[in-house]
Amino acid sequence: MSSPSSSVTEARKALDRRLREIRRESGLTGRALAERAGWHESKCSRIEHGRTPPADADIRAYTFHCGAQGQTADLIAAARAVEGMYIDWRRIERAGLKHLQQISTPLYERTRHFRDYQSGVIPGLLQSAAYTRAVLRTVVHLRQAPGDIEEAVSLRMDRQRVLHSGGRRFVFLVEEWVLRTVIGDAGTMAGALGHLISVASLPSVSLGIIPMGVPRGGDWPTESFLIFDDSLVKVELVSARLSVTQPSEIAEYTRTFAELSAIAVRGVDARRLITAAIDVLG
Repeated sequence: MSSPSSSVTEARKALDRRLREIRRESGLTGRALAERAGWHESKCSRIEHGRTPPADADIRAYTFHCGAQGQTADLIAAARAVEGMYIDWRRIERAGLKHLQQISTPLYERTRHFRDYQSGVIPGLLQSAAYTRAVLRTVVHLRQAPGDIEEAVSLRMDRQRVLHSGGRRFVFLVEEWVLRTVIGDAGTMAGALGHLISVASLPSVSLGIIPMGVPRGGDWPTESFLIFDDSLVKVELVSARLSVTQPSEIAEYTRTFAELSAIAVRGVDARRLITAAIDVLG
């Protein structure tokens, strides 16, 4: 699989290329445009080679001085889309954990085929309230996020109604070590695993557990990722969330999901792994 940041890189290159083409078509050199815009003479070069992301004002200056005002709105929208593809968690969570849940809900509501591979925690749609609370407490501790935990827990639990809404398919893949990683305390974890068994029986849900020690072959991703239909992938990195929209890269994640799915166990075998993890908790 290619680097998770390659979609962002390609989108930035495409935007830089469009700005460079606009300037060249106007007959202006980079130095001439910088002079007209009141910039340092190297600014055009920095923008066009991806060293300085263009602000809205920079794009307006490009299109104004190059006589391409008709492209201003599209270029600003493209720049904002690039910026939104890679957002560090601290920035996302700055407005509050409740806000993060609110802005994510519409995407879940309109998705018909949802695929979720998790290598760190139980998938959000399958979490118990106590488990979610413990996860969010960890987020607040590690990233100094706002402490509106109870509101965020309530919204995440409400989001789980999509599992019962009909006309949707949810496929989850979870590494076995997730079942053995205690989040909160033993009681919280046991309750979360019991809840996992319960929701896995829903008609809309397919749960696969990837056993520890199973041969994997080639290089496998360590990051968790979620596929929304075939139009968007959300990759959960340690420091940031990446949105992948490039069809070729979405296809890579889809293929990887299928390959991971092939080594997962389901049904009775998956339940056996979950109950074994509960037994370890005592």
